[in-house]
Amino acid sequence: MIRHLFRRAVFAAGIALVAITSAIAADNSGKARVIFQVSDADPAKWNLALNNIKNVQGDLGAANTEIELVAYGPGIGMLKADATIANRVIDAMAAGVKVVACENTMTNQKMKRDEMIDKIGYVKAGVVELMQKQREGWAYIRP
Repeated sequence: MIRHLFRRAVFAAGIALVAITSAIAADNSGKARVIFQVSDADPAKWNLALNNIKNVQGDLGAANTEIELVAYGPGIGMLKADATIANRVIDAMAAGVKVVACENTMTNQKMKRDEMIDKIGYVKAGVVELMQKQREGWAYIRP
């Protein structure tokens, strides 16, 4: 009986070690990784997200972070070149933030890449991007 319990404990410890090792290997750069979702067309929400991003970089150091902002749904209009917060998005990208737009939303809203802020990235599906990043261990923030 004791041998059986010991084997189970060793097996459980082995599984835990594999899980910990896998989590550490997912980000061997040591950087904090966070993805922000903005799906609202409200400039105040965008400013809040951009302020949060700036605070993360300020507190942890831009070189110590990997930050992505994904926009889809009604919020994607704020990635247009003529959007009220376009300059703040450009500043965030200059500070190392990856900003991506959902191509599914763009198709549904009949938006073209030449309407968008220069040098943003694109993903097929914003929601899937969020899912993949979370699966990879990224922190998820939706202001």
